[in-house]
Amino acid sequence: MFCRKLIQTSGCNPVSRFSEVESILTVAPRTWLVTGVAGFIGSNLLERLLMLGQRVVGMDNFSTGQESNLVQVESIVGANCWSQFRFLSTDIRDLESCRHACEGVDIILHQAALGSVPRSIQNPIGTNQSNVDGFLNMLVAAKDAGVRRFVYAASSSTYGDHPGLPKREDIIGRPLSPYAVTKFVNELYADVFGRSYGLQSIGLRYFNVFGRRQNPNGEYAAVIPRWISTLMEGKPVFINGDGSTTRDFCYVDNAVQANILAGMVENEAALNQVYNIAVGDRTSLLDLFEFLRAKIGEQEPEFLALVPEFRPFRPGDVRHSQADISKARQLLGYEPTHRVFEGLSEAMTWYLESRKAEGQA
Repeated sequence: MFCRKLIQTSGCNPVSRFSEVESILTVAPRTWLVTGVAGFIGSNLLERLLMLGQRVVGMDNFSTGQESNLVQVESIVGANCWSQFRFLSTDIRDLESCRHACEGVDIILHQAALGSVPRSIQNPIGTNQSNVDGFLNMLVAAKDAGVRRFVYAASSSTYGDHPGLPKREDIIGRPLSPYAVTKFVNELYADVFGRSYGLQSIGLRYFNVFGRRQNPNGEYAAVIPRWISTLMEGKPVFINGDGSTTRDFCYVDNAVQANILAGMVENEAALNQVYNIAVGDRTSLLDLFEFLRAKIGEQEPEFLALVPEFRPFRPGDVRHSQADISKARQLLGYEPTHRVFEGLSEAMTWYLESRKAEGQA
């Protein structure tokens, strides 16, 4: 009861289909496996599921995830909810670990991967080992354990060099990076496992997800937390290209909604498909910078004078990105609750407080 009470006061702007699914889950809890549970999206999934009174198994090897994310979730959900969580410090590259994690699981939300286009260009072998070998291990383990549903993190990088906008799931180009290759291979494997073994899968092509618990540090940090951290330090922000590059930035609560909807959808036409998970907007990097500078300037007016510095375009980067989300709306009941600046406004407090806490550590 404690977990269910928490969920009634959490989140914002509930949408009808998602509210229905949440109500179903609070009455009849499932057992979920979240891989990459200590990561950015994984920890947000864990938080929402526990607040819904679900049983959750989590896997992470902390290659990119952080133990502090789990500590934060525990403090938010409370002891009663946290008691429904079992953590496994294991690696998806080990098949037996995957088999053990899948025992008794109803639904898998597979988030574990080595992200980042630049990282994949520098380390294609490591990226393939985690994103292809590890993915195949999870498919095999899910099949053998009789898991009902396998939902996995796909990527908008799969669209590659196809110039058309908005991006539709059935039209892709050539991959522009080893990372994009691995995410496309995931889709191929999931499709084959559906046709060969009857494994129900759904792939979610994320478009530039951002939000709380997104790591601002490191060479491969995502643009939003990295820029916030850099602005807070009063250092120059570097924009790759001329600032006109656009992205369909997607707040993490939208991604959480999509995962849970995909895990619970009963419409057979929705299964063994891939879906764009985004908002359907285009935001230029220059507009993003100006918004972040203005928000930080509300607390630190001297930062309003900062201007970006421009660098050459990075190899493997897509110049423009925007999603057509009509398929996810129609078949999953997905309806984003936050557009980019709404999500940023909600997440900004977390970003700024985390940055200040780092400075005091």
